[in-house]
Amino acid sequence: MMRVEWSDFARDDLDDLVRYISRDSPFYARRFGEKVVLATRRLREFPESGRRIPEAEDIALREIIVQWYRVMYRLEPDRVLVLAVIHGSRDLAGQENKPWETT
Repeated sequence: MMRVEWSDFARDDLDDLVRYISRDSPFYARRFGEKVVLATRRLREFPESGRRIPEAEDIALREIIVQWYRVMYRLEPDRVLVLAVIHGSRDLAGQENKPWETT
């Protein structure tokens, strides 16, 4: 079984999203945060269950989709490192600093 760890960047992403959603609904903000965390927990047993990130050339970079958000992670020999949680509509192709390049 793999360890799942969160980068500071990914943790900040999730905190920011929960805080943003909670302005309209604290209930749904909590539910969203829980869904994301639960989705990453399954990576302990199924680390390759996410799809490869289309914009990335590195095959160790993967993502799972939770609602409309992309939860990006890197497969490493002894762990899964969650790198970012971003909205699915964001176009990363033209972006200079990709989420997987910041950690």
